[in-house]
Amino acid sequence: MEPLKHECGVAMIRLLKPLEYYRQRYGTYCYALSKLYLMMEKQHNRGQEGAGIGVVKLHAEPGHEYVFRERALGSGAIQQIFDTIRPSLDASGVESLPPQQVEREVPFVGEIYMGHLRYSTTGKSGISYVHPFLRRNNWRSRNLLLCGNFNMTNVDRIFSDVVSTGQHPRIYSDTIVLLEQLGHALDHANHEVYRAARQRLQGIELTHHIEDNIDIPEVLRAASPTWDGGFVICGATGSGDMFAMRDAAGIRPAFYYADDEIVVVASERPVIQTVMNVRRADVRELEPGQSLIVTKSGRLTLHRILPQAPNARCSFERIYFSRGSDADIYQERKALGRNLVDRILDAVGHDIDHTVFSFIPNTAEVAFYGMMEGLNAHLDCLKSQSILEAQRQGTLTSETIGRIMSRKVRIEKIAIKDIKLRTFIAEGAARDELAAHVYDVTYGCVTDGIDSLVVIDDSIVRGTTLRQSILRILDRLRPRKIVVVSSSPQVRYPDCYGIDMSRMAEFCAFRAAVELIRQRGMDSLLDDTYRRCIEMESHPDAEQANCVKAIYAPFTDREIAAKIAEMLTPADVDAEVEIIYQDIEGLHKAIPDHPGDWYFSGDYPTPGGFRAVNRAYINFYEGNTDRR
Repeated sequence: MEPLKHECGVAMIRLLKPLEYYRQRYGTYCYALSKLYLMMEKQHNRGQEGAGIGVVKLHAEPGHEYVFRERALGSGAIQQIFDTIRPSLDASGVESLPPQQVEREVPFVGEIYMGHLRYSTTGKSGISYVHPFLRRNNWRSRNLLLCGNFNMTNVDRIFSDVVSTGQHPRIYSDTIVLLEQLGHALDHANHEVYRAARQRLQGIELTHHIEDNIDIPEVLRAASPTWDGGFVICGATGSGDMFAMRDAAGIRPAFYYADDEIVVVASERPVIQTVMNVRRADVRELEPGQSLIVTKSGRLTLHRILPQAPNARCSFERIYFSRGSDADIYQERKALGRNLVDRILDAVGHDIDHTVFSFIPNTAEVAFYGMMEGLNAHLDCLKSQSILEAQRQGTLTSETIGRIMSRKVRIEKIAIKDIKLRTFIAEGAARDELAAHVYDVTYGCVTDGIDSLVVIDDSIVRGTTLRQSILRILDRLRPRKIVVVSSSPQVRYPDCYGIDMSRMAEFCAFRAAVELIRQRGMDSLLDDTYRRCIEMESHPDAEQANCVKAIYAPFTDREIAAKIAEMLTPADVDAEVEIIYQDIEGLHKAIPDHPGDWYFSGDYPTPGGFRAVNRAYINFYEGNTDRR
């Protein structure tokens, strides 16, 4: 119900044929540029604060630009970028030019393409933080274009390593620090090839030899062991090497497709399937700790850069962030909904006939379908039992069968968002009043005071929208009871790997646990946890642990859910309100191949995660509410 700002989206393309080939086969030199646009638009959900693209030309002559970049801010950034590029292409008359001239001179038409969609995970904004980032040099092989879907937990350490080499980064951010760190390793790789060949080659011949022999896997191996975080990092050199690398635990997703014409990388599999019109089996997952590399000559190779860590593929990616059109994700989300049926039936007293089922928002629709499948299966069992019982009692008639079979699960479109309405008032009661009208409800679907109303959401993280608007909106229908169902477990711990969930007090589950602690006179637990978090900061990585688990330990999941319902229910809501969450066992049953559940369990896959959660609690305890 409340959109989360989450990990970014990446898209990369490497053309393996001359540009003339695409002009002849697909009717345009801009074939790859069009594909890049589609791949970015199909991942628009992953970033609406900004976007950027980069293009590398392999055949530009000296004196002509060969690395192009365009960036923009805002939700319309993708369209703005391509609207900016189009006039220069039209002015060049690109489609009427000979291929050699296009290869040498036309801007934004090259062999390597990079796209990025940004959601801020650090609170920093502005064009200077929009990817791709570019490290310039007068030698093509030392130019580096970089973008990624990542957040590093140990930027301080990486920054110190960069500074210790004598460098002076312009901006303190993980992207700039990685750019300079990789750039330094790239410089070193260039120098190694230069030293080995300088006695037998000179001038442009030596330059081409260096460009042809840069060891990109070693560049990545030199820098990446210091990285702690979840990441997919994409890069391209000015001389034509391209790479995409994934973190060792597989926290952030990456997929690729390759044939004899093209290599494509994206954050989501169905994006590649749709844009390239290929089968699901043709799109492969980039394995954790692995890098895909396409050399200047167009040779595709896969390299093990980091030892593969225990699988921590992100479960929240499957619940909420990625497109539900992925075949596996679609089934997983349905399974999440089915898992909740028994709990839902308990909540409505097993009275299906007097319960209406719906979903808010649209992203929860697939979980709703799964929930409906489970409810219909339950109702089918009840119908079978009723028929058998009537047969046993000798009362089975066509009328009896008709009455039994007429029972249906009641499904309605309860809430419809008014997309034209904006909560333009900044704060206070007036804003709350306006927020209560963001959704329109469908009147007449619920019998006043008799029917229960069940709505499913994909996640309930902060609870702000529930409290400010949704519960009041649903209460207009006058149900006996409102049951809000979350297809994900309680989000209890902050993320530090690329999702904007970093402050403890934002989580309604954490606020509920703290309220229970205070109600039961256990305030010393808050103080003890603070002291343990402070002590843990001085421990080495191998000894890191999540001290914040102690806050939740005294309570059951249902106790916390009940407190959340109490805290989020406005005083003017007449209906009884219950909130049901998925449990972690149900999560793993539905999504077995993506066990990364640190948001819910507090079990982080890297030491930086434990440092981040303890620091988040320290910030909460000390009242530093704006710190991340």
